[in-house]
Amino acid sequence: MTAQKQPVWFITGCSTGFGRYLAAHTLSLGYPTVVTARNIKQVEDLVAGHEDHALVLTLDVTKPEQVAAAVDAAEQRFGRIDVLVNNAGVGYFGSFEESDIAAVRNMFEINVWGLTQMTRAVLPLMRRQRSGHIVNISSVGGLAAFPALSFYNSSKFAVEALSESLSHEVAPLGIKVLIIEPGPFRTDWAGRSADEQPIGIPDYDATAGERMRMIRGYSGKQPGDPQRAAAIIVQTVEAADPPLRLLLGKAAMNGARNKLVWLQRDFDNWAEISASADFPED
Repeated sequence: MTAQKQPVWFITGCSTGFGRYLAAHTLSLGYPTVVTARNIKQVEDLVAGHEDHALVLTLDVTKPEQVAAAVDAAEQRFGRIDVLVNNAGVGYFGSFEESDIAAVRNMFEINVWGLTQMTRAVLPLMRRQRSGHIVNISSVGGLAAFPALSFYNSSKFAVEALSESLSHEVAPLGIKVLIIEPGPFRTDWAGRSADEQPIGIPDYDATAGERMRMIRGYSGKQPGDPQRAAAIIVQTVEAADPPLRLLLGKAAMNGARNKLVWLQRDFDNWAEISASADFPED
């Protein structure tokens, strides 16, 4: 972080979900906040009463010209960007074989390439500042994959890899990266923010179909509290030694730990075979 008392936050996708709760929280703290959405009418209530330290911008992260204009506007208004939160994203449910590739490509444009464009637009400013924090909203699904989510999971696996590699590149420049990995939270992700391909092949009904029914069925009843999550994200960014990855919620912790067990089991069970792939040491 910077030495100034009020860091400048730039948040994408503020109309719903984590972006909305996070913007509400940073504004309530008095932090200068760039509040963005594809339809700014959906965030007017967020900035009401905070106009002196809020900048509302129309932003579709898949449009490079809007990304560049938004970053320029933020720099013109506040002079710097201390925290970029890449929150804009969508979900997609369907079995691998049945998923609509056009819809999947659109999801990647938002979840991966939109995040990429935003980060590349902000990095020159952060490099000049020699400080900054890039917060990428991933998912526990970026660590462990599940039925019906193969393409959504793959978009978040990409976010994880991009973020981890980037963290090594920018650390010497005073820039930090934080990957947020939520489990199920009471946002719109399991509702209207996710498209789906209905299961038409009976062979997948017990796997992908069952997972889709479960996800849709608990929409609005998930254990995760997005308001608490927003406060935790700010707290983590401002920590003296923040992590690269932050799991949010017990379900995320359980899912990640289960993945560690599966990995350890396969690594250990096949360690001798794995090692035998090298040239003999002599």
